[in-house]
Amino acid sequence: MRIAYFDCFSGAGGDMIVAAMLDAGLDKDRLAAQLGSLKVAGLEIHVERTTRRGMSALKFTPHAGHEHAHRHLNDITDIIERSAISDSARRRAAAVFHRLAEAEAKVHGTTPGEIHFHEVGAVDSIADVVSACIGFDAMGIDTVLCSTLRVGGGTVKCDHGLMPVPAPATLELLRQAKAPFEGGPIERELLTPTAAAILTEFAAGFGPMPPMRVSAIGLGAGTLDAPQLPNVLRLVIGESAHADADTDCIAVLEANIDDATPEAVGFAMDAVLAAGALDAYTTPIGMKHSRPAVMLSVLCEPGVTATIEGLLFEQGLTLGVRRQYIQRSKLPRDIITVVTPYGDIHVKRGFARGRCVFAKPEYADCAAASQRSGASFKTVHEAALNALQGRKEQ
Repeated sequence: MRIAYFDCFSGAGGDMIVAAMLDAGLDKDRLAAQLGSLKVAGLEIHVERTTRRGMSALKFTPHAGHEHAHRHLNDITDIIERSAISDSARRRAAAVFHRLAEAEAKVHGTTPGEIHFHEVGAVDSIADVVSACIGFDAMGIDTVLCSTLRVGGGTVKCDHGLMPVPAPATLELLRQAKAPFEGGPIERELLTPTAAAILTEFAAGFGPMPPMRVSAIGLGAGTLDAPQLPNVLRLVIGESAHADADTDCIAVLEANIDDATPEAVGFAMDAVLAAGALDAYTTPIGMKHSRPAVMLSVLCEPGVTATIEGLLFEQGLTLGVRRQYIQRSKLPRDIITVVTPYGDIHVKRGFARGRCVFAKPEYADCAAASQRSGASFKTVHEAALNALQGRKEQ
């Protein structure tokens, strides 16, 4: 699986995303040819090597004379739909602008169709979004992952006047995607709405860099040349270290509990699982004053962390919940049905290098079959495994 990991230690702009792709191997001539199909008069791209605080990086600058028209969403999607870029790039580019229009509409109290895109409607920003989508497609990226996003601080000047950083639309995009971010380290805008829309559209998860075998590294330079940090976006491309595994990002929530009954802890576990947690478990621990206790751990998708944390607090089990985002590798899997003397049983299977390395009959099916037939759970479970083996030998 080919992974693209964006290391946003200095934020990101749409131009920085494209520049990092070019530095990592995206063919400039191929990109220019596909951008030409947008049929925007005078559109050109300029790529040059520069440095930011001693780091060599590429700078990507699209321009079309002095054209900075304000456009509606339909105007932009029409430009994209009429182009000759690939179907997947066309679809994702339109999705990025729809995502951005929804965020702008939310903060301005209107509808996506009524939004005037202002700066984002300018040709150079359309080129940034379309170029990024062309790049993901052309470079054969299977999964996009992203670090915690640096947004900067202070204020930024836009058509509506001075706005706080992150800009309202940027913040709304991050909220909708449940993307982790942090302010600073300087009082400037480091994450633009365009980049936020691209990254939240493509990123399958946010967190630390996953295990991978690196094949290419790209550095994209921003316009700002700040003395405090190198204003570059780093793109790391490689193959998953686990050739057969898919990679995603999950949240791990933990709380130490020393004054709750086992029933209360069990009730909380059932509640978080019902609310969408992937798993929940306890670990025996010892706390201060030699008190025996348990650590409750919950695994969940990043988008439901607030819900799960709220449930834990509502149960009165703890005053604090620790949260971290981690990468997870998953084997490809399927679920098949086997026929046993006690009824049909679902079996979950996992595969590595094309070979089944994991097979487990579903507990609920085995339990129900045991209750129906009067046979022991063990008997039903073994019958399911025997049926699976017989299926393999056919």
